[in-house]
Amino acid sequence: MALKHAIRAVTGLAFAVFGTGATLAYFEESIPMSLNPLYAKTMADHRAQELIFDRLWYNDAITNELRSRVVSKYQIAEAGRAVEITLKTGIRWHNGQALTSKDICFTIEAMLDPGTPSPVAAHYREFIVGCDVKGPQAALIRFSRVLPKPRERLSFLILPASEFDSTAVSPDLQFSARPVGTGPFNGKRGLRMVTMDAFSNVHHTPNIVQMQLQEGGDPLVQTKTLINNNVQGIVVVPPPQRPDLSASDDVSMKSYDLRSWWYISVNTKRGALSDRRVREALDLVLNRNELRQYSIGVKPNDKNSPCEFISGPFIPASPYYNVEVDVHPTANLAKAGALLKQAGLEKLGGRWHSEGKPITLRVGMLANLDHEAPDLLSQVANQLGAAGFDRLTSKISSDEWDNSVMAGSSDFDLVIGKWSFGLVEEVNELFHSKGRQNMFRFTSDKVDALLAEYDDAVTDTEQRDAYHKLHQRLSHELPYLFLWKLDTKSAWRTEVRGAIISPYYYFTEIDSWSIAG
Repeated sequence: MALKHAIRAVTGLAFAVFGTGATLAYFEESIPMSLNPLYAKTMADHRAQELIFDRLWYNDAITNELRSRVVSKYQIAEAGRAVEITLKTGIRWHNGQALTSKDICFTIEAMLDPGTPSPVAAHYREFIVGCDVKGPQAALIRFSRVLPKPRERLSFLILPASEFDSTAVSPDLQFSARPVGTGPFNGKRGLRMVTMDAFSNVHHTPNIVQMQLQEGGDPLVQTKTLINNNVQGIVVVPPPQRPDLSASDDVSMKSYDLRSWWYISVNTKRGALSDRRVREALDLVLNRNELRQYSIGVKPNDKNSPCEFISGPFIPASPYYNVEVDVHPTANLAKAGALLKQAGLEKLGGRWHSEGKPITLRVGMLANLDHEAPDLLSQVANQLGAAGFDRLTSKISSDEWDNSVMAGSSDFDLVIGKWSFGLVEEVNELFHSKGRQNMFRFTSDKVDALLAEYDDAVTDTEQRDAYHKLHQRLSHELPYLFLWKLDTKSAWRTEVRGAIISPYYYFTEIDSWSIAG
């Protein structure tokens, strides 16, 4: 499939910038892997794409009200199995063409096309079955079942039909580096920077002329660069750097709600780890107080801790979090040892053995998490070693994470990672036996049944009850050893005004941002 380049040749004619002439440079965790919304894998991807594209619906960062910049009206249709939308007029793509209902249906058809190998699209295939153009600005989006609050599920970014020859959209097109959107900025991706220039439109009025996304690297270097006014912001500030930035009169710290939690995923299909008692023992071996103190710098008695322990796959503020499931801040090595013996393991020379062979655990962690929780991998390994397990540790690159760990083909026993929610707090893909993000292919009929109960729920209460039971069940089967929710902080220079940060997507309200002269 090839992109259509004829229209792109006149992009410069349609392009217009405006504002005060200010450029906003900032550090990201990494350079986005793709600017194509169908292939967003990292939070850096999501944040950059929010500057270039519009969502069908989004949540207001202040009121949490569900809004749309592109839909003028909607109505539920076909007894709740469809939504009919009417688009606003006058909205232009960065290539100068008008946004129409054909673009909405093209985006949906691209996501439904099996030739589009997109994990983002796979999510929407679970409940969207098609889209019909009803007029130049009207489209009917059809669902496989009646959905509670269907608009909340329609938060996908819209693609331009004019830029593609087929609904089978591959990740290696030029579009991934030089996309066309209807958002406030027209972006292009380089090896070390993403540059985004403001684009005049009827539904966006950005005050900033250019955004420059730079790869962060060393957190200490980022901090000094920000304080010296060589960049204007840092999207994610690790806890060790927060005191220095908070002490600066020229920098403002801002909370960024990622709705994220940290975990250790367990390969339940490998050796002794297939025994639930062994997994419970590993959970009891961990001293989370010490892990938190030595990797993040939070002591057990610290007030207003940015790091809160969890016992399941939701943040404590979520309605889905089951407060009746206990957390384990400290280790219980005596109980852990008793469970390991019950599982048939034997301790010889201070090391645990299974079937006469010493157990060696291969432990990995996504490499870029080391900025947020320095030394966490080695601290986990030290605790496992002190409990009697041999271990091998390694940091996992983003490519290996995507192509091996998430593909279910890695040979790790334990993997340390972080999960972040979007607008809808769903964990089905993590724990269902056929879930695309079930990294070790954990299988449980009881868990699958609870996930089906959540899918079939038609009220908020039924969904909450299903996930409460899921939380309880996961605390028994332990495919994950849950660690904590870590608050995320950003830092921006005080010259940056009106910086409203949206949960998860970050730049949804970029039109309100400006830089004082």
